[in-house]
Amino acid sequence: MTTGKRLTKAYEGIDRNKSYDLKDAVRMVKDNAKAKFDETIEIAVNLGIDPKQSDQTLRGVITLPHGTGKSLRVAVFAKGAKADEAKAAGAELIGGDDLAEKINNGEMNFDRCIATPDMMGVVGKLGKVLGPRGLMPNPKLGTVTMDVTSAIKAAKAGQLEFRVEKAGIVHAGVGKASFSYDALVENVAAFIDAIVKARPSGAKGTYMKKVSLSSTMGPGVKINFSSLHG
Repeated sequence: MTTGKRLTKAYEGIDRNKSYDLKDAVRMVKDNAKAKFDETIEIAVNLGIDPKQSDQTLRGVITLPHGTGKSLRVAVFAKGAKADEAKAAGAELIGGDDLAEKINNGEMNFDRCIATPDMMGVVGKLGKVLGPRGLMPNPKLGTVTMDVTSAIKAAKAGQLEFRVEKAGIVHAGVGKASFSYDALVENVAAFIDAIVKARPSGAKGTYMKKVSLSSTMGPGVKINFSSLHG
C-alpha cells in the first residue's frame, strides 16, 4: 500500500475538524501506526507567541515519565578527568579542539551536546553550527556543567529538550508506537504541562492555540487540551 493510500485509509474515522480527548487521540494515533518500524509519536503545539520578540521565546527541558524511546547519542566537550568521567557515563563522542574540528567538518551524529564550563571557549566558536540545530550547550538546560555524569544519564534516560520554532510551534517526539496507551497519555500530558509552565513573560492573549498528535507515517489528530488545562 502506498503512503498516500495508507494515509487516506487512516483518516477514515478521524474527523479532522474535531478535537479529541487525550486518551481518544492517543488511541487513534497508536492504532494507526502500522508502518514496519516502531514509529515515533510526535506532538505539535501551536502557541500564540512571536519568538522574534525576546520576551516571547520558549525553551526548556523535561524528563518524560516513560522516556522518549529514542536512544540518544551524546557528545561531550571535556578534558582530563572530566573526559574520563564522560566516557564512563556512556558518552559517544568526547573531546576538545579535536571534537570541534570534527563538528566543523560536518560530523553531527549526536543528539545532545554537553560541555564543562572551561570548554565553552571552544564550544562558543561552534555557535553557527550547533545553534540552529538546538544543540548548543546551555547552563539553563543543564548541558553546561561540571557534573557530566548526571547530564549524560539524564539525556540517556529520555530527557527531552524543547524550543519554539519561528512560526510559534513546538515539535517533539513523546514516545514510540510500541509504548502502552497509558505511557503515551502520561508522556503527552507531562509535555503539555511543561509547555504551560514555561509560558514566556511576554505572551499575550491565547497562549495554546492548537495541539495535535501524529505518528511518523500516520495522520494528525487534534487534542482537546482544555480537558487538561483551561
